Amino acid sequence: MGHPLRFGLKVSCEDVTAAQMRRGWQIADEAGFDHLWTFDHLAGVKGEAGPEHAIFDGWAVLSAMAQATTRVRIGCLVTGNTYRQPAVLAKLAATVDHLSGGRLEFGIGAAHSPTEHRMYGIEGLDHRLGRLSESLQVIKALWTQDRCTFPGRYYQLRESVANPKPVQKPHPPVWIGGRGDSTLKLAARHADVWNVTIRGEATGAEDARVAGALGRRLLEHCEAVGREPAAVRWSGQVFWDGRDRGRLAADVAAYLEGGFTEIVIFPDVRGTGADPVAAAAAAAEELASLRGLHQRVAGGC
Repeated sequence: MGHPLRFGLKVSCEDVTAAQMRRGWQIADEAGFDHLWTFDHLAGVKGEAGPEHAIFDGWAVLSAMAQATTRVRIGCLVTGNTYRQPAVLAKLAATVDHLSGGRLEFGIGAAHSPTEHRMYGIEGLDHRLGRLSESLQVIKALWTQDRCTFPGRYYQLRESVANPKPVQKPHPPVWIGGRGDSTLKLAARHADVWNVTIRGEATGAEDARVAGALGRRLLEHCEAVGREPAAVRWSGQVFWDGRDRGRLAADVAAYLEGGFTEIVIFPDVRGTGADPVAAAAAAAEELASLRGLHQRVAGGC
């Protein structure tokens, strides 16, 4: 099963103004990106100041993004599962799918920030993979069934009703983010797209090599549960400083060589003083040439 190459732009919701976010979304919509992303944290996660950084709510941002764009698909890469009860998250997602005219890509992960869970008294980090497994089942059931009952360890439904259903049928595409083996097993069962973020001190090519090894492990898990391995698309997130265009091309090419067909570019200028709008515009200027990399990689030149 071959998958088309798609490119996304991630626009930060941290250390930005609302006006800067809106302009970034418009750039993605107008430039021809296939998908557009925000992220989901309750407190800042960048730099030494950490939680004191200003950050907007990911799902509130998605609602605004749905209204500010007309074409590009939108999503949260990724939603922290423990931050919201799954019935609430299912309702939020269905709402955004309607507001956007059926353009939602539903990204979710287990959540990982000890600081946020400690500060706000959020439970569940110690059982986050079990909770994610149950949440995926609950959310899909609420999206697709007229009434559903779920006797889980962490979440329980009793003849639950959730209307309206999402615009997309049977439901919005599910992106599962993470790189631990338990997360890969969940992706093999539930994901339409698996997203991995590797941001080490090495080069982007080395990051892509590590990501590719995880992808091959995902293929094994797909085979183990009887799912066609090619049914799950691979997504790699490429961090970029907004300046070094040669480095961006090299990093994207490394992921393409590794078999990734969904590339999310994140011009991450948080804490640098650089203009996030200018960084988004620079990524848009490179989009056509980045799409051309696929042919060069396939041709071996």
